[in-house]
Amino acid sequence: MQSDISSRARRSESGFTLLEMLVVLTIIGLVSAFVGPRLIAQLDRSRETAALIQMRSLVSSLESLRIDLGRYPRNTEGLALLVRRPDDNAMASGWRGPYLDTDVPVDPWGQPYVYQAPADAAGRPLIGSLGSDGVVGGTGPDSDISFGGDRDSRAAS
Repeated sequence: MQSDISSRARRSESGFTLLEMLVVLTIIGLVSAFVGPRLIAQLDRSRETAALIQMRSLVSSLESLRIDLGRYPRNTEGLALLVRRPDDNAMASGWRGPYLDTDVPVDPWGQPYVYQAPADAAGRPLIGSLGSDGVVGGTGPDSDISFGGDRDSRAAS
């Protein structure tokens, strides 16, 4: 009688059965299949929002630089002019930077922002991100984002 009781006690303390573990893993897999894509979509939207916020900040810094120098950076100078004094001594005297607290940020996908100087003195510069794929064009999270210039958009180029 004593061995029968100790045998039952050992079985009840032995842990989970293989079937119980498979049921739990199946439930976890099903929940992941339904929730995972929504989380990834939310992450993509968060990155797009972060890119737009950073680009707005860069445009604001570019406006301060334009007030001091009388013009936006040229394409060859790019966004680096926000943190590095120009080589031209005449321009360097008007430069009151750095215009950013840190170095020029990269986009949320780890790529440098694209800068395009305005075509004329009355225009605004265009700042853009090439999206998650890092190449021009694309759809969904791969599409390009731009801010400034004539339009602010998230559209395939």
